[in-house]
Amino acid sequence: MGQEEATTHCEIPARDNTLYDLLVIGSGLTGMACAIEAQRRGFSALLVDKGCLCNSLFHYPEHMTFFTTPELLEIGDMPFSTPNQKPTRVEALEYYRKVAEHYSLNVRPYQTVVRVSGENDDFTVHTSDRFGRPIQHRARKLVLATGYYDLPNLLGIPGEELSKVQHYYDDPHPLYGLDVTVIGGKNSAAIAALELWRHGARVTLIHRGTDLHKHVKYWILPDINNRIKDGAITAYFSSTVTRITEDEVILATPLGSLTLANDFVFALTGYHPDFSFLEKLGIRFDEANDRCPVCNATTLESNVPGIYLAGVIIAGRRTNEIFIENGRFHGKLIAEDLVRKLKR
Repeated sequence: MGQEEATTHCEIPARDNTLYDLLVIGSGLTGMACAIEAQRRGFSALLVDKGCLCNSLFHYPEHMTFFTTPELLEIGDMPFSTPNQKPTRVEALEYYRKVAEHYSLNVRPYQTVVRVSGENDDFTVHTSDRFGRPIQHRARKLVLATGYYDLPNLLGIPGEELSKVQHYYDDPHPLYGLDVTVIGGKNSAAIAALELWRHGARVTLIHRGTDLHKHVKYWILPDINNRIKDGAITAYFSSTVTRITEDEVILATPLGSLTLANDFVFALTGYHPDFSFLEKLGIRFDEANDRCPVCNATTLESNVPGIYLAGVIIAGRRTNEIFIENGRFHGKLIAEDLVRKLKR
């Protein structure tokens, strides 16, 4: 075996010798905003992500339309131009690609963070690429902008592991003519139920609450309620799914157990941040406050010196408190603290 071949197969990590002022874990729009604000103040920034740029947004339903207006999605003072009052997922992805290009953001996609070593002013972020090859990056400060969309809230019931059970809704076409159960009572469940019904699926909606959630958007709520009222969509409230089999779902309802024919299940019961990753970094939580991680409200620095938090992870389990509209400003708070703490 020649020296070149032997080197190819060794597990010595590839090392990025640059000491970045800021390394952002997560290249969604909040992570992008953090890198942009740091760069605008003269700091070097690197973004790493286990997926692609705006990975969570990329995995939203293909034909999704935002609930908000385009100006509330803007970052880096770049205008979001669209003829639509509410932009689509496709338009948003194009916009954020252009923002990344405009600011020459240094993004390393498809690198999963394995661990973080070091301390304030000299962290080493150990990542692994798509082929399992180790890579190391160094930075003086870190931002965790990892979101929450990758970790669904599991039901914890028998049959949840079946391939027909999905925690993400994408396209209604493959469900035409089938019996589909949607579990949940918020926007994602209501939208999925309506789209599935409109594309020919036989839809049953299951929700543990007595009615649909109060946060369902005002233009969606009457639509779903009317479909339930006229029987187009069957709904069971104050009910839970207790078991899923290959051909059925079993419910616990106020009137007792009920078995329904079923081909596919969409368990749209929400998502949560990666608490275990934060714990490994030494970040503490306010256990009496829905596991909100401890951080300075003014600077967003966590209890671990040099590690900042941005985006929805700040809210812990209360994922409905921070959205794109307000999370996009976290980068400015962090950058202002970098000015105070990083001497050029």
